[in-house]
Amino acid sequence: MPDVPVDPAGPVARELVERGRLDVEGRLVDASNVTLFCTIELDGTTANAVYKPVSGERALWDFPDGTLAGREVATYLIAEAAELGSVPPTVLREGPFGAGMVQLWVETVEDDLVDVCAPDDVPEGWRVVLHAHDRLGEPAVLAHADRPGVRDLAVLDVIVNNTDRKGGHVLNGADGRVYGVDHGICLHAEPKLRTVLWGWIDEPLPGDAVDKLRKLRWAVEHDLGETLAEYLTRLEVRAVADRIDRLLSAGTFPAPSDAWRAIPWPLF
Repeated sequence: MPDVPVDPAGPVARELVERGRLDVEGRLVDASNVTLFCTIELDGTTANAVYKPVSGERALWDFPDGTLAGREVATYLIAEAAELGSVPPTVLREGPFGAGMVQLWVETVEDDLVDVCAPDDVPEGWRVVLHAHDRLGEPAVLAHADRPGVRDLAVLDVIVNNTDRKGGHVLNGADGRVYGVDHGICLHAEPKLRTVLWGWIDEPLPGDAVDKLRKLRWAVEHDLGETLAEYLTRLEVRAVADRIDRLLSAGTFPAPSDAWRAIPWPLF
């Protein structure tokens, strides 16, 4: 393990995941696709990383084969361009098992940002998303923290059309940031938003989020759009712009659609 954590937002992090030597330490067995935990080293700087080889992607009926790694990179680029949510530095590069997504590993603290608990146990200030019953028939709720970093991820989910924002994909970073990870099934051209971050339904978008979306919309029409076209179809890039336009026009957080299941399963 590295002695000094690499700042995910610092200048070293991107170069490290782009050019560092990857050594596979083990596999994260709960992931649906092959997900490998690695050490990564460059010029004496060492950190941990996640490596998802394209060859280990599970085929999906609605996403083209071999595109999930690129969608992770595209989501990172969108988040970075708008400063909308924190996604660890993510690149598409060669690794021990061929081309794949490499992402800096984020150190976390134990306090969860999404939870299922009894209604009386919801932490103060949290947003309740769903009321249900547990396997014993007792009342339970799905809830998440009300923090700017979580809110930004909720906006990001809308823009990238996140089809699988589970609670375990929202990380409480040891550096105080809120990170979003696991964006392989994002950025489809057809509406597929499925997330646990529904706590702000119909509330006005904060001014800072509006500013970030306007900045992103300009970028999509310029250099960012060309960069995204390396990982997405032109139709999918156009859909990013359309989703930004709709969100800015509405001025509020959207509500779930009745056309598909709006919360992923399992939740974590």
